[in-house]
Amino acid sequence: MLSRQLKNGWLLLVSLVFFAWGGVSYTVILLASIVVNYLFGLAISKHSHTKKSTWYLYLGVSINLLTLVVFKYSDFIIINLNKLLSLLKVSNTIAIAEPHILLPIGISFYTFHSLSYLIDIYKGNSVAQKNIFNFALYICMFSQLVAGPIIRYSDIVKQLTERTHSLIKFSSGVERFIIGLGKKVLLANVFAKVADQVFLSDSAELSAPNAWLGIICYTLQIYCDFSGYSDMAIGLGRMFGFSFLENFNFPYMANSIGEFWRRWHISLSSFFRDYVYIPLGGSRVKSGRAYLNLLIVFFLTGFWHGAGWSFIVWGLLQFVFISIERLGLSKLLAKIGSPFANLYTLVVIMFSWILFRADSLNLALNYWKALFHFHSTDEQANMFLQLIDRELYLALAIAIPGVLGFYNFVFDVVKKYFNRPFFNSNFIIYSYHICSTSLYVITFVLCSVYLISGTYNPFIYFRF
Repeated sequence: MLSRQLKNGWLLLVSLVFFAWGGVSYTVILLASIVVNYLFGLAISKHSHTKKSTWYLYLGVSINLLTLVVFKYSDFIIINLNKLLSLLKVSNTIAIAEPHILLPIGISFYTFHSLSYLIDIYKGNSVAQKNIFNFALYICMFSQLVAGPIIRYSDIVKQLTERTHSLIKFSSGVERFIIGLGKKVLLANVFAKVADQVFLSDSAELSAPNAWLGIICYTLQIYCDFSGYSDMAIGLGRMFGFSFLENFNFPYMANSIGEFWRRWHISLSSFFRDYVYIPLGGSRVKSGRAYLNLLIVFFLTGFWHGAGWSFIVWGLLQFVFISIERLGLSKLLAKIGSPFANLYTLVVIMFSWILFRADSLNLALNYWKALFHFHSTDEQANMFLQLIDRELYLALAIAIPGVLGFYNFVFDVVKKYFNRPFFNSNFIIYSYHICSTSLYVITFVLCSVYLISGTYNPFIYFRF
């Protein structure tokens, strides 16, 4: 049995190799981030409750944000600055070249890990990690490095030194990993083929059936893709003895946009709530200021997802609907009942996903128009029939009950009945385990076959 130090050392080495596989040069940035934040954490802790601690926090946070801005937003800032100079008619004399810096994988996530670490030490919620290797493992653990969930140091600090291992925990991790892998390979990739073909078409010439099919498929794709990655990260964590918090709670079952954001990408929502919204005053301030706080949060949420105006407008659209709900719509939704409230939420979310998927605001606008373009040509009708195949039918039949929580409901019912004396027999229990194990094995084999025979299709959140 390996000692705790050797386990952590091995995990750290594997994580760095995993990250370097995607770009050795950017590993230097990751390592520099680890060293810098480790030193700032020690400095903040050493001078706690003094002005020096505050200045170290401000400097550490500024360095992290500046790094993120340089690598993620440089082109966006320069492009828009050049447009502004053009409007001011000075672009002939001043033109800033775009640096075209490649985005390091996972920089948004490990930057947020570092920010939460420094802020929690400053607030006294955590103690600075003195072992740099343990801190490095927290920052770059390969299972959640490139697409989350966002893990807070306070939630994992004890597990770095005191986590437990068991066969039950390991097997549970394997099961969770296979569920996530199946979501990605067998479902998200199938929906991606349809969504990509529709969104790459001329949106001005799309018919309503094709446009609706495309956004329905993308709505299912982004959920299966991202929640699938989170499942895999949580599963891998369990295999190595870690317990990560859940990142999704059936968001498409939400009855309002506010509830959707309490169920979708929970680690990001709670990050902005605890580190931006509440420090700004949250809802404890005057009404106008509270809405301003909400506006700032959703502006940052959109901008965090991507360096483009479509992402910013996507974030602001969430703000608009949450504000309307706070002004009274939420009470109306509660009165009309769950089915209608859920339908409202799904329609708003699907419309907003168009901004998320489209490459520009103009394309998103044309796509919105296409949703109501009910006159289709023979060519458009043929395109729809070509997109609807047996593979898509099967994926829809599996995914839709899944996103609505049907499988979890069945599992809970089975578990409930297993606890009754009549069902508590070895034959029934063994039969259940054989069936469930067979299902996991079949899913893993199918995923392997698809991965070997298919094309590379990265996770959507790899680009964030």
